[in-house]
Amino acid sequence: MKKIIFHFKKLTNIRQQLYTIYFAALFLPIMIIGIFLLMNTYTLLANYHRDLLESDNLRVKNILFEITTQVYNISENLIFDEKVKEVLSTDYGQRASLIQKAGNLTVVDNYGQNYAEIESIEIYTDNPTFTDYKQFCQAGEEIQHSGWYQKAVTQSSVFWVPMTTTDKYGNEYWNLSLVRRLPLPDAEYNAVLVIKLSDNYLRTRINSQEYAAMVSVNEGEVFFNTDRSEYGIKQKVPIDYTENYYQYTGTKKINGVTYFVDVSTLNLYQSDSRLYICTMNDQGYISIKRILTICVLILAVAILIPGIIIHYFTEYFTSRVLILRKAMHQASNEDYDIHSFIQGQDEISEAFSDLEIMVRNIKKKDAEMYEARINKAELLNEQQVMEFKMLASQINPHFLYNTLETIRMKAFKANDREVARAIKLLGKSMRYVLENTGTSFTTLSKELEHIKVYLDIQKLRFTDKFDSVIEVTKDMDPGKLLILPLLLQPVVENAILHGLEEKERGGFIHISVGKQEGEEELLCIGIADNGNGMTEEDLACLQRTIEEKDMSRNKSIGLYNINQRIKLTYGYKYGVRIYSVLGEGTRVCLLLPMNRMNETAEALQKTREEFKK
Repeated sequence: MKKIIFHFKKLTNIRQQLYTIYFAALFLPIMIIGIFLLMNTYTLLANYHRDLLESDNLRVKNILFEITTQVYNISENLIFDEKVKEVLSTDYGQRASLIQKAGNLTVVDNYGQNYAEIESIEIYTDNPTFTDYKQFCQAGEEIQHSGWYQKAVTQSSVFWVPMTTTDKYGNEYWNLSLVRRLPLPDAEYNAVLVIKLSDNYLRTRINSQEYAAMVSVNEGEVFFNTDRSEYGIKQKVPIDYTENYYQYTGTKKINGVTYFVDVSTLNLYQSDSRLYICTMNDQGYISIKRILTICVLILAVAILIPGIIIHYFTEYFTSRVLILRKAMHQASNEDYDIHSFIQGQDEISEAFSDLEIMVRNIKKKDAEMYEARINKAELLNEQQVMEFKMLASQINPHFLYNTLETIRMKAFKANDREVARAIKLLGKSMRYVLENTGTSFTTLSKELEHIKVYLDIQKLRFTDKFDSVIEVTKDMDPGKLLILPLLLQPVVENAILHGLEEKERGGFIHISVGKQEGEEELLCIGIADNGNGMTEEDLACLQRTIEEKDMSRNKSIGLYNINQRIKLTYGYKYGVRIYSVLGEGTRVCLLLPMNRMNETAEALQKTREEFKK
């Protein structure tokens, strides 16, 4: 056992050990016990609902047995009643004689009126002198050819069949009916007794709020159902009619709903007919699922709450160990710039404090060691800065501005206003370029103003070759956005020289500044022309050219430099995107991080100042 524990500690880290202990000591036992309890609970609840359903099935069976037995006894009294036989055996010359004789017979009326379970009593005869009167009916050809009538006249035993009647509105009603031959020994005629059970009476006695019941005779359709819309259908549960007494208790899935089902057989008194009684409960399974869901939630809470506590303790403990390990790893790699710390007064925090003391001593000795080298490097750096200033001082920007202003005034005095305007624009452009040489950032508004000046100079060169427009969305303030200087001029120059190369007139340069929504809000500066555009192959080649470094390139250097400046400043997911359609034009889009532009500028400026110090 000790070897197993040692091997376990050797192969796993602290976090894995703690989680494994939680799994083995808490999660696994609760899961095993919980699954056992859930299975046992399901079994108990399922048996409970099956027992209730079986009791309800027995209740329905007793009700039907009571009613059918009572109706059978009534039929026995009727077939042996001599007055009934006399009415059926007599030949009538006139209908009045039938009415007089049958009207004096009250025994049939009494049974129909005194027993609520009886819907009607009908006696059919093929006596040709008979006409329909009260319960006595002439058996016409349709009746005589019916299956139940032919079966009744050929056998003496009682049988039960479902019968349907239709009212004047087309509504169909189903009734379980007792059918038997009424023997007439003094006549050659046949008589059949039909006693129909009241469906409303059966519904009153059988209906239950919790259980559904379906009853059918032999292999026939359902003549009673708690759902009135399902009369006349086959039993929903498969039944083996070959068995003398079929019984089934269990669950069945019907139309996507799981039911508890109990099916039993009732052999009717003094008859070969059988009733198949099916009782169903669709709420039992739902109730069990609800209870099991609550049990599962309780188990989940019992597992999750300790799991969450273990998780946070494990993360807290291991994070402290990892901080100590990381600090020691840094020190072992001669990286003594340790910014992390461990709170507390336990052994881990004390070990970290000792490590910090050791690192401070090492840093102090290292500082003394490299002090001479640093001083030497600073002297060399200072010498290089001085050389740079000397080179820069050889060109005095004010000399250039004053010279251009003198030339402009001479052109103005010579009444050559176009030359004067051109020199003024050139001066503005040169001033912007010289002022931003060596600077890190400028405002977007100044950069756009410089592009406007540059476009005006190009229009002086090409006159009617192209027109231009600069659009900035209303929700933006270019004066508050810091951008890399001289970022747009190479793109605009490329659009004029290459995009509109083949256009003598009618060219158009459209510069748009706006936001681009997505996972991150971006600043999109688009420079579009209406030139000839490029093929997909040329566009793909150009896109590769501005992404890949090639010291021997002699084309697209400006776009490559702009793309690299953006990526090095803001990150590699930003930069230049080119879109072109042959025959329609080209659009170059500069994508910059909208929310981080000023932060990046301030951070780089701070780094530059610290480097100078």
